[in-house]
Amino acid sequence: MEVRRAAAGDARAIAEVHVRSWKAAFPGLLPQDYLDALQPEDRLPGWQHTLEGAAPWPVVLVGEENGRMVGFVEVAPSGDPDAEERTGEVRTIYLDPAAWGAGCGVALLDAGVSVLADGGFAEAILWVLHSNSRARRFYERQGWWPDGATKEHDWHVFVATDVRYRRQLPGAAVMARDGAGQESEKSQS
Repeated sequence: MEVRRAAAGDARAIAEVHVRSWKAAFPGLLPQDYLDALQPEDRLPGWQHTLEGAAPWPVVLVGEENGRMVGFVEVAPSGDPDAEERTGEVRTIYLDPAAWGAGCGVALLDAGVSVLADGGFAEAILWVLHSNSRARRFYERQGWWPDGATKEHDWHVFVATDVRYRRQLPGAAVMARDGAGQESEKSQS
């Protein structure tokens, strides 16, 4: 899989992957009538707006195999009110269901984490639907852990509870205690 930064012309393909992923991932977790009614056109304006922006953040990366988009990840500084200045966020990551289990999700998540680390962030967070055990297991296998924070997300036709996951980023400076109990900064890899 090739990973590259998304361009404005990728909005339609991203919206299509986004909707296919929701329809496959969320039956039984979200209202079925909502999932059945989802169309790429519902997501397209948001992706067009995101990709046409000139700001340095968010960064959207796409994964392609044989010229076909199989997934995407969006990263940015965290918008959480309790976030430290050097906290980034994986805002979204979705794969075409045909690409599930092939390592594409790991590659996209790693690429997004690398963008955040290169941007000077020391840690990252992400939010995941509390009942999405498949996604939660995926993040935990990649070194993320739930930090205890939750929030309700109001989608206007239903309310969902999300849990926050967190991880340190490669190369981030962290405080470590030496044998004498003194704090010192060290680099984490």
